[in-house]
Amino acid sequence: MNHLKKVIYNCRQATLLIEKKQLTRLSFRESVELRIHLAGCSMCKLYNKQSHVISTMVLQLFHDSMQQTSGAKLDDDFKKELQEKIENELNK
Repeated sequence: MNHLKKVIYNCRQATLLIEKKQLTRLSFRESVELRIHLAGCSMCKLYNKQSHVISTMVLQLFHDSMQQTSGAKLDDDFKKELQEKIENELNK
C-alpha cells in the first residue's frame, strides 16, 4: 500500500513519465503507475494533454521548417562575407 500512495501523490514522477512517454515507450509498470496517477490528479491530466499538444506542434514546426529550407541555399557572396567575419573574430 505504501508504494501505491507514492504513485498516487507523486506528481514529479508523473510528469517525468509523461515526458518519457513522448520520447519512448513506457514499461508496463510505468504505464500502470501513470494511469493510476492520472486517474486521480486533474493537474497532471491537464499537463499530459498540454505536453502532447506542445510536442505535436513542435514536431509540425520542425517538419515544416525542414521542408521550407530543403531547397534554400546561401549565396556565395554571403558565404564569403561570413567566412571573413569568422576569421576576423578568430584573429583578434
